[in-house]
Amino acid sequence: MMQIAKSIMSVLAVAASSAMLLWVNFSPSAWAAEPVVTPEIRAIIDSPERSADDRTIDQRRQPAKMLAFFAVQPGMAVLDIGTGRGYTAELLARSVGSSGSVVAQNETIISDKYLKGEPPARFGTDVMRNVTYVVRPYDDPIPPGAGPFDLVTIMYVYHDMEWLERDRARMNSRLFAALKPGGHVVVVDHAGNPGTGVSESRTTHRIEEGVVRREFAAAGFELAEEATFLRNPADPRTESFRQVTIPVDQFVLKFRRP
Repeated sequence: MMQIAKSIMSVLAVAASSAMLLWVNFSPSAWAAEPVVTPEIRAIIDSPERSADDRTIDQRRQPAKMLAFFAVQPGMAVLDIGTGRGYTAELLARSVGSSGSVVAQNETIISDKYLKGEPPARFGTDVMRNVTYVVRPYDDPIPPGAGPFDLVTIMYVYHDMEWLERDRARMNSRLFAALKPGGHVVVVDHAGNPGTGVSESRTTHRIEEGVVRREFAAAGFELAEEATFLRNPADPRTESFRQVTIPVDQFVLKFRRP
């Protein structure tokens, strides 16, 4: 009986250890740190040149903390996947300065449907001189001759790749190859509930966080850090970000190319 009891205790200890390892790898607080907003970042956010529309978006995006989390520096080469109308691309352009560069990519289908095939107006402004705007599929986002990159940002569009039937594994592999060793990919998206996978990508425009973690790990990336400043535990994660009346629960993940 004593030997059986010891065996049971040993199994329980191993199970507890495995559970703790799983918690460390997948807990929302793992690797989380409050981003430090520098005076340089604050000056970018407070620039009087930024539009009123962008300042409205600031209220839900917390761009100062996001730039701090990006750790973007002057002189960097950056790729902004799913740039939309260029909100993030402009912040990146201001951050990397004239010595840096930004490639701002829009998906072909999105550009044709929502932007009428024309570059958003901001890309013709002086502050965007260091930005190259391209329209390419998500799974082939990098124009010839671009890169290698220090940083790639994927803001609120990773879930779209499912319903648009783009090959995320192919894209992630290409991003890995286009990054400098030690370079990072930051993915921000609306959180789906555990077990939903990518099933809500077109309905509530959410994606299960675990899917993103697993897919980047499969491409060879390491999870370097995550942030919690856009998390909202009160969000039941059952409605689209366009319908909720409270802040949407959002995950912010940074992956590193070893």
